[in-house]
Amino acid sequence: MYHTWMRYFTPSPVHHRLGLVCLGVGLQHGTLPTVGPRTLDHHVAVVVSAGSGWYRSADGRRATVTAPALLWLTPGVPHHYGADPGTGWDEAFVDFAGPATATYTELGYIEPDRPVVPLSDAAPARAAISRIARAARPGNPLLEVETGAAVHELLVALRRARADTNADGDPVLTALARDAFQPLTVADHATRHGMTAAELRAAVRRAAGCSPKDYLLTVRLGRAKELLAATELPVAAVARRVGYDDPAYFSRLFTRRVGTAPIRFREQQGRSVHGGWSDRVPDLEHPPTILPGSV
Repeated sequence: MYHTWMRYFTPSPVHHRLGLVCLGVGLQHGTLPTVGPRTLDHHVAVVVSAGSGWYRSADGRRATVTAPALLWLTPGVPHHYGADPGTGWDEAFVDFAGPATATYTELGYIEPDRPVVPLSDAAPARAAISRIARAARPGNPLLEVETGAAVHELLVALRRARADTNADGDPVLTALARDAFQPLTVADHATRHGMTAAELRAAVRRAAGCSPKDYLLTVRLGRAKELLAATELPVAAVARRVGYDDPAYFSRLFTRRVGTAPIRFREQQGRSVHGGWSDRVPDLEHPPTILPGSV
């Protein structure tokens, strides 16, 4: 026996321009029928939260699927899978498409070469899928935008829930961010981690979807923006604080990457705060009480 609930959507061309659209959602459990062999023209994320089964790829290789796990069904790739007939499984699936899928693939959020991905926890992904299911109520005027936004959320949840991801953050990225403002080459950073430069590049690409050089640059420019917005430090001093001895080079790099010069950025975003900004993220659900006369 099995139970199936599903809905399918047909977003308009203008909704496709949002980057991602949801084409369908389903929740199933039990001894489900085998799927395929078949080939699709869009992406599907199948989240298995309980039970076990199997997945057979186009080359005939069969992999065991044990919950919690994710199945990636990608366009043009034949696939064939099913739940164990003795135990069945619980699954939730989302069909989606859009130009942003190429970028998510490049960043490593979608993995066509790894169709079966072990997860550490399926709950966050199922929560995102539940939001899609609730948005599928009849007459919802926000259906396409609401479900499309939830697909973005789902991809982030799945990336964070991968069993090979440290819940406290990737240690390599944490160390790179800590040392980003020091005068170190990529090779120097690799040596600090006991890696070759190639191994460091692979680790950062897998964790952040970019090269170590680009990751370090994003950390440096993020800090530079904070200093420009929150302090009155000269641009040359900001450059030195984030690791650039040549302020002219820093200004050119900042302008090219950010799209505006450091001075112009400060004019637009300047918010000088006595004592500087807090490093503690506030709790938006329980904001502090502002007492009369305290500001």
